[in-house]
Amino acid sequence: MNFNFEIYTLSFTLYYMQRLGQHFLKNKEIITKIVNTLHIKSGDIIIEIGPGHGELTEQLVTRIIAVEKDRQLAHYLKKKFENKKNIEIIDGDILKLLPSLVADYLLPVTNYKVVGNIPYYITGHLLRILSELEHKPETITLLIQKEVAERIVAEPPSMNLLAAVTQSWAEPKIIAHVRRKEFFPPPQVDSAVITLSPKPHSLNPRYFAFLRTLFKQPRKTIVNNLMTDDEFQMTKGELTQKLQEINIDPGARPQNLSLTEIQNLFAALYN
Repeated sequence: MNFNFEIYTLSFTLYYMQRLGQHFLKNKEIITKIVNTLHIKSGDIIIEIGPGHGELTEQLVTRIIAVEKDRQLAHYLKKKFENKKNIEIIDGDILKLLPSLVADYLLPVTNYKVVGNIPYYITGHLLRILSELEHKPETITLLIQKEVAERIVAEPPSMNLLAAVTQSWAEPKIIAHVRRKEFFPPPQVDSAVITLSPKPHSLNPRYFAFLRTLFKQPRKTIVNNLMTDDEFQMTKGELTQKLQEINIDPGARPQNLSLTEIQNLFAALYN
């Protein structure tokens, strides 16, 4: 019996949208642009998150480990790519599997990259997992909600916790905006393709706790936010003096700080 991919695809599209928040990109030009951001070289391994119907997967001419959370859709992909020896479909949750994939496939000793059109609701969790990987991908390309992408690349006077955290371990760049009509079914918001280029250095584990305290209440001043930390050892006067020494206005709000100023502040307070 012939396996009819077109009928299978149509029948499950609305099902996956409702169950997993998936919207399938239909614009081939955007798919090509995503592929081009990966700069695929000989020997590269691609981890694809949420391959959907495989529109992007079939354009990746290299070894691919595609992780699909839904078993039925994973079964469909295995059928579709059963003759493609370079494509491996894994049935599972990328949020649970990513660290073990890096270890089990010996990715620390080779080049690997991450790409995916991800459900919007996993964006924050996925970024946290990526940030915690000891051996990070060479590059990460994600199709995410436009507003979230814009928050990630924000600069003063719009700096925010997500931007500060992400920019601390990677260089983010929006490479394309994608209108909602380019998906089927269309989501309720527009999207953006964002690339993340991980930085080579590692960060002090206390740094991220510091960021959470710094941005705890964005409308409060830097001084007032930091003084809410019970483990903070300085008096308000000492903190004010320290800020003045590194040319930061004690009355400024965290949203007005650049990433360099944030890192200098952490170094002055904790190193």
